Formats: sequence, C-alpha cells, structure tokens
Amino acid sequence: MRRCLVIEDDPDNAEYVARGLADQGWLVTLCPDATDAVGRAIDQTWDVIVLDRMLPDDVDGLSILEALRSQGRRTPVLVLSALGATDERVRGLKAGCDDYLTKPFSLDELAARIEALVRRSQPEHAPREIRVADLRIDLISRSVDRAGRAIPLQPREFRLLAYLMLNHGRTVTRSMLLESVWDYRFDPQTNLIDVHISRLRNKIDRDAAPPLIHTVRGVGYSLAADPPASPGEP
Repeated sequence: MRRCLVIEDDPDNAEYVARGLADQGWLVTLCPDATDAVGRAIDQTWDVIVLDRMLPDDVDGLSILEALRSQGRRTPVLVLSALGATDERVRGLKAGCDDYLTKPFSLDELAARIEALVRRSQPEHAPREIRVADLRIDLISRSVDRAGRAIPLQPREFRLLAYLMLNHGRTVTRSMLLESVWDYRFDPQTNLIDVHISRLRNKIDRDAAPPLIHTVRGVGYSLAADPPASPGEP
C-alpha cells in the first residue's frame, strides 16, 4: 500500500485529507508536530508528503522541507498552504517542493496532483505512442490520427492532447493544465483552456464516436473512451 505523510496541525483539515486519500487506497499517517515531522520525514520511507506551511510555535513547514532536502531525500512533497501569493509559491518551489496547492482546495485536485507527483517520481520508459480507442498519438514524430484519419494540430494543441493522453482515464484539473501545458503557476483568469479544449474537441471528436474529450464539471477534463463520473456520483 502506498504511504503518505500528512504534516498538518489543524485536526479538521488533517482528517479531511486523510479520509479522502484513504478512500483512494493510501495509507495515511498524520503528524501535527513539527519536531516529530522532521524525524518521520527523514527517517521513514514515504511515497509522498503533504506539508502545511503554518505549523505550531511559528514553524514554517518549509524548514522541514529544507531539512529533508539537505539530507538528500527526494520524496515528492506537496505544500498545502493558505499562503497563496506568487512570492510565497516561489519560496516553496525554491525550497524544494514539487507542487504547491493553496487553501481552500478541492480534495479531487489534491488527489490528482499527488498521483501526478508519484508518477513523475517513478519514471518508466517513456512510450513512443499512446492509443485510446481509435485515437493514436506518436510522441516522437508528433503525429496524430483517429481511425486512420490524420489530424493536424498546432504545437500547443499537440502538447495539450499529449498531456491528456498521458493521463488518459484520469481527471486533470484546470490548474494542472495551466502549469503543465502553458507553464503558468497562476490562473490568468481567461478562457484560455476552454478555447483550446473546444478547438481540440472539434478536431478529435468531430464526425467520430465515441467522444473522447470530456468535461468533469467543477474539476477539469478527462480523455477516455467512457465519460468519467461527476464528483459526488458513485
């Protein structure tokens, strides 16, 4: 079973995270104390660490992160914080965190980001091509076809499709797309993603069945042969 250390002093928030991750198969250990957290983070093996910034006795969680990295531990760390200003995010990334999510947050997004971190920390041989139903993408030649019909894409459209197909069957959030496809660490408050998804749908799903690009209401998007369940559905 995959192991997650949650360093969070707020009992309600910690329990919320623990229950949500446990439902997805994680073995979660809660640690509200900064001193204990340093020892646990360094001395034990974890698949991922969720780290709050503001801990008791005015301890900044980034100090735990810096101690972890100074010992050469490369455990994926997601910082979870109410400190959401751009300079605070930059501080977190410079301190060595792998992702930074601000409060309040969606449990679906937290889980999706954790899954992405774990996949990146356990690299496999990169596939040359990916197939979903009758859609095929060649990551080397950068060609795309569906049912044998070539589909020309602009560079950004190709990058967006590649990210969706590498995560096929999973829901990816808007902020994950902004960071991975556009390299934005903030939401520019535009319809940038909607426009590109619409264009991509028109090229991929036009005159084809079943539709492969799905909107997951309130969360993000998914590329799959079957539409994903909306949040709250069984």
